[in-house]
Amino acid sequence: MITSIPEGLDELQTEVLRAFVHYDQVTWNIWFTRTGIEDAQPLMTAEEYQAFTDYFEEGAAGRTDGTVRVAVTSVYLTSLDAVRPEAVVEVCADQTDLVKYDAEGNDISDPETFQVRRIIRVTMVYEDGTWKEASEGTLSINECTV
Repeated sequence: MITSIPEGLDELQTEVLRAFVHYDQVTWNIWFTRTGIEDAQPLMTAEEYQAFTDYFEEGAAGRTDGTVRVAVTSVYLTSLDAVRPEAVVEVCADQTDLVKYDAEGNDISDPETFQVRRIIRVTMVYEDGTWKEASEGTLSINECTV
């Protein structure tokens, strides 16, 4: 659930933000339902989709419950004039309400690594006429609020 976005975004930043929000909703839905991984393919670069698929297959057994609250803190273009334009979206993702279960239904949530607040940087690239997620990384743990 997106709780806030920066004010004063221009048209291009808004386009990037919309693509990010769609990507974020689809990928979290995959983790919650453990279905629909193919829905993420058009939202990611080929390399990132393969990495996501591999990671998903490792942890596909089980389920995740709860709510993720996301505050978008910035959206900025990093190389608009490049052959493949790029933008960065930074967010604070509050995962403290999440519960992760293994295939047998046991709670395997780790409050140190899973039920945390993350500052996340997502790189989006303009490819095939749309903005796609190209990379995602955690910058810090429990140093932001939503």
